[in-house]
Amino acid sequence: MIQISHLSKKYKNNAEYSVVDLDLKIDDGEIFGLLGPNGAGKTTLISMLSSLIKPTSGSFSINGLTFQKNANQLKQLIGIEPQEYALYPTLTAYENLYYLGSMYGLKGKRLREKIYFHLEVLGLEKFSNKKLDTFSGGMKRRVNLIASILHDPKVLFLDEPTVGVDVQSKNVIIENLKKLNTQGTTIIYTSHHLNEAEQFCTKVAIIDHGRIIIEGAPKNLISQYPESHNLEDVFLTLTGKALRDHA
Repeated sequence: MIQISHLSKKYKNNAEYSVVDLDLKIDDGEIFGLLGPNGAGKTTLISMLSSLIKPTSGSFSINGLTFQKNANQLKQLIGIEPQEYALYPTLTAYENLYYLGSMYGLKGKRLREKIYFHLEVLGLEKFSNKKLDTFSGGMKRRVNLIASILHDPKVLFLDEPTVGVDVQSKNVIIENLKKLNTQGTTIIYTSHHLNEAEQFCTKVAIIDHGRIIIEGAPKNLISQYPESHNLEDVFLTLTGKALRDHA
């Protein structure tokens, strides 16, 4: 279980908080979607939970562990797939995964078997010795996902794992994530693809201006708004239709 209490983040030189006094509980086994407009605080929240950045105030625990007291245990417990590719373009897919897997203490035969297993599952086995700079966006996304799950994390953080990919790659990624979830992995995921989130997530929270404005199972949220036919309708009702461009 992930327990978040009064969590806030204000970046240096920013006038406003990116995440504001946020409370949230995510149960084991959930596929939990963090949804919101551009700049709503989704990536900031997921970055704090995965220890990539430090909160300004507040606290959180994952399975009763905190990064202040249990950093090494938590690094083995969680997997992180950032929105930006965490890969080396001049290395092959296999070389990338071997290097990244070794950072979790995996090595030798066990690591090789895990790499080839996941490459096969995600349709990349015949490209294992090709350099990443020759891969399409969808192929890179799949390698990025493999890098985050080699060590069998119990909690997986995904920041827009299907952004910019073809339909076939998106389908393979989502189906593989569903399988991981049935095997016991809790998934926390951000996305702008609301139709995807509606079908994929067991629960979602809609975030705007750093605050959660509603949370629950997608079907339950839709039922609360009689004029809404889907999750996107609910989202637009709550966050508005104005553009959220920023630079």
